[in-house]
Amino acid sequence: MQTRLNTSRIRAARRVIDPVFLDTPLYRCEALEPALGCTVSIKLETANPVRSFKGRGTEVVASRLAEHGPRAVVCASAGNLGQALAWSGRGRGLDVTVVASRFATAAKLDRIRALGAKLELVDGDHEMARERAAAIARHDGIRLVEDSLDIETCEGAATIGLELVDTVPSFDTVLIALGGGALATGVGHVVKTSAPEVEVICVQPQGAPAMTRSWHGRRVVTTDSTDTIADGVAGRCPIPAVLDDLLVVADDAVLVQEASIIAGMRMLLDHAGVVVEPSAALGIAALLEDRDRFAGRHVVTIVCGSNVDMDAYHRWVGR
Repeated sequence: MQTRLNTSRIRAARRVIDPVFLDTPLYRCEALEPALGCTVSIKLETANPVRSFKGRGTEVVASRLAEHGPRAVVCASAGNLGQALAWSGRGRGLDVTVVASRFATAAKLDRIRALGAKLELVDGDHEMARERAAAIARHDGIRLVEDSLDIETCEGAATIGLELVDTVPSFDTVLIALGGGALATGVGHVVKTSAPEVEVICVQPQGAPAMTRSWHGRRVVTTDSTDTIADGVAGRCPIPAVLDDLLVVADDAVLVQEASIIAGMRMLLDHAGVVVEPSAALGIAALLEDRDRFAGRHVVTIVCGSNVDMDAYHRWVGR
């Protein structure tokens, strides 16, 4: 199975990732099951200092930079990668710059600043932030971290897959939020290598369908805009190398409606006691929209982040 990822490097990544990001809670959530019609286990990637899975990848990036330089690094982020890189860089004495849209979730931007990174805002979407981050890297001669393209971000995320296959006795489906693709390709690679019978299904909002359309078309499909509350997965321009990896490891890619995402967020609050950002509810949304497909299965969904604007959250899920 040929992807850019390497299982021995993924196992080595566990040794450089701060343990605070590893061995996150994984448990069957029976309270969710009556409404969803299947056995549901959740992998909780919110219980860490940056409240998302992104710290696994930035720990790998920052550990290599601390060893081999340069000491300065820049990334574009919708919020979660920026927080994670700021956290990992701060602990290793790196100079971190994050470029984000000024329309990004305010809570995410506030945390990036609080973690000591320099924050530059652009008057556009995430793709404009990516272009600006690349320009800064070229001009200043510093390391550009590009989420999903940089293999460290994928292999850091892939350590989640190790924890799934090493600890869950039997599951037959994993639902993974799909944005840039680091989480999906990383976890998908490990699952397909270790448990090829498990179905890997990626989930994206209908309002940000570029990677899903690309997967189905087996070629890069871009979109002119995005329209979704799931800001963490709202990309328009898939990266060809990441799509190539996804085509190897994913069994399906599905799109879900905004109403289902909100219903998923509400269910995770009501039945699991977990506050999540919209991207983290995509797996539950997929279960809600296609109960027949998943009936009787044991499904694992990765709850990938909880950095959410609380005013918006209350509007979505209701006080």
